[in-house]
Amino acid sequence: MLIVIEGPNGVGKTTVAGLLAERLRHRTGQPVHLTTEPTRTRLGELLREAEAVIHGRALALAIAADRTMHVEDEIIPALDSGTIVISDRYVQSSLVLQRVDAVDLREIWSYNRYVLQPAISVYLVDDPRVIATRLAVRRRLTRLEATGTPARELQLYDQAFDFLKRQSWHQVKIDCRNRDPDQVVCAILDTLTPMLARRPAA
Repeated sequence: MLIVIEGPNGVGKTTVAGLLAERLRHRTGQPVHLTTEPTRTRLGELLREAEAVIHGRALALAIAADRTMHVEDEIIPALDSGTIVISDRYVQSSLVLQRVDAVDLREIWSYNRYVLQPAISVYLVDDPRVIATRLAVRRRLTRLEATGTPARELQLYDQAFDFLKRQSWHQVKIDCRNRDPDQVVCAILDTLTPMLARRPAA
């Protein structure tokens, strides 16, 4: 089962993904692999460093290449071994952040349409003012974080959510307002429970 955690910069994806991995290991007794995009491979790390200077289509293509390697070299082998995989960011992030970088939605989709579809994509939403406060205390913002705004990213994520719905992706929105990370993870687990019940034992 591939579970994707999505949402704007500063919404708490990394914290939630880590907590969810811990809870799923405890609940299912199965191995859980936590991963992220860009990946921690040499290509992914290069993209993290070069994001300040690579723009638009070139960045969109490079991220799509990193994602393809991510799926083929890391995600699929883990799934084949019976492991639950949680990815902090996936296709939905490209459909947002590359649009912040002035690339057309359908062009971005053309680079990503053939990747593995997740069992579920969990989209975290929060008050843009709360997100902005979190970003304001970060020591450094990436170029795309500085270029966009929480309100704009939320708008683009809603559009991406609607677009992927038309592509028959399984998605859910989780409202993080007035919830701490533990409560957010509980809400995600409530959504996952029927899917986990259908999952064959290892």
